[in-house]
Amino acid sequence: MRRDDMTTLQYVTRPSEHCRHITLIDPASQSPDVAAERVMVAIDCGTSMIFVGGSTNTPDAIVHATCEAIQEALELRVFAASQNPECDEEDSKIPVVLFPGGAHALSPAADAITFMMLMNSTSRKFLVGEQVRGAPYLHKFAVEALPTGYVVCAPGGKVGEVGQAELIQEGDVELINAYARCGQMFGFKLLYLEAGSGADTQVAPALIESAKQVEGLTLLVGGGIRTGAQAKIAAQAGADWIVTGTLTEDAADLAELRTRLSEVIDAL
Repeated sequence: MRRDDMTTLQYVTRPSEHCRHITLIDPASQSPDVAAERVMVAIDCGTSMIFVGGSTNTPDAIVHATCEAIQEALELRVFAASQNPECDEEDSKIPVVLFPGGAHALSPAADAITFMMLMNSTSRKFLVGEQVRGAPYLHKFAVEALPTGYVVCAPGGKVGEVGQAELIQEGDVELINAYARCGQMFGFKLLYLEAGSGADTQVAPALIESAKQVEGLTLLVGGGIRTGAQAKIAAQAGADWIVTGTLTEDAADLAELRTRLSEVIDAL
């Protein structure tokens, strides 16, 4: 939901005393109504932003329906807060940001989009091709672009395979620093280090520390983070934002989701 006091990019890049949390919702993994219910639980637990996307073949219609359902739930939450003098309705205005697998997974109901270059892909499609396809659509519907460098680290998972990425290995500290510096010179504002959805291991702390040395970039880290201990490792290494998605999908019910998310977010 768009805030009155700042753009989404300002919200994402503003300094924070602690690492913040993003809940990733894959529209292919649940109905729009279930997605909205999960988002409300995530906000209760302290998540600060919602990503919508992930799967590579999810059509626009499903992505759009999911964004709409989440936005409608947020509007009701903000209205309820406005009726309670002890609540600040601005706290419920959580951005809904597209995290697309390509130009087919867009929605005008989103507040913004991680407009990404998969920097270590060997395919033109993921370096600039999908971005060229999507740019006119995003301009038409005034979806705010968040300039993002996206780097896939080992083990990489499905995104590494589909994105034809030359995976960053645990010891590639100089290489990841070079990617971060390159992103800075391109004018990216965000750098996202991704181990892959459902990865067995998270991004190595040494890689996060090396990327963090480059000034002017807000650092997002995701993949393989399921516990508070893992989240704390990434946060202490320098992540500005932690992204989790699989733990949301794997929760048996909303009560379990609340427990698992609280553990991760409270550790940041």
